[in-house]
Amino acid sequence: MAITENARRYHEKMFPGCVSKFLETDPEFIERFDNFAFDEVAGAGDMDGRTRFMAILAALLGCQGIDEFRAIIPAAMNFGVTPVELKEIVYQAVAYLGIGRVFPFLKAANEVLEAEGIQLPLEGQATTTAENRLQAGEQAQIDIFGEGMRGFAQSGPEESRHINRWLADNCFGDYYTRKGLDYRQREMITFCFLAAQGGCEPQLTSHAAANMRIGNDKAFLIQVVSQCLPFIGYPRSLNALRCVNDAAGQAK
Repeated sequence: MAITENARRYHEKMFPGCVSKFLETDPEFIERFDNFAFDEVAGAGDMDGRTRFMAILAALLGCQGIDEFRAIIPAAMNFGVTPVELKEIVYQAVAYLGIGRVFPFLKAANEVLEAEGIQLPLEGQATTTAENRLQAGEQAQIDIFGEGMRGFAQSGPEESRHINRWLADNCFGDYYTRKGLDYRQREMITFCFLAAQGGCEPQLTSHAAANMRIGNDKAFLIQVVSQCLPFIGYPRSLNALRCVNDAAGQAK
């Protein structure tokens, strides 16, 4: 079995002029993986390369694939992902994965960008202030999830109500209101964070429904899962598909 011409061309676009060392040390494995990931999977559906790599970067954050994340950044940029988009993916991951898991990825992103000659910090993307982040965050929740989110920040038992407020002012007010990515892109990467980390299927179903509500329909989410599958494996991909189907069923 040999690496297909489609896989070769795709790999060359990802990493121009680069020959993988795995061709020497693990030729049988790399033939099967490259043919699957960069021909069979990459050729499935009609997702553009930029969107595909945004999803993959988010999935690698979710599954803690730091070495692959570092390696994929230049490939993602070759397919049109901008430095601002890369940073926005990393920043938003903190709300869903926590800084303990995201810190190495922030360092990796900075190191790769600097190696590419990109000056840091990038242009600021924040649109909120300490005074309006709660209000703006609640509006983002309403825009994405619907009118039922109005007043959510003040709801729930008194002893845990502060967490609902933090969801509004921090998760949505600090991150979703930033420039660099729109709501559809932000909900897609959130879906990828949740799908790849596993163990949070209720939230994944909720965000699958939110994706569908703002235009990322069931077919699109199935494509997202499909393109991330080589990077996160079958169990979490199948769980994500179940959540997509559940969300679609609830929407009927």
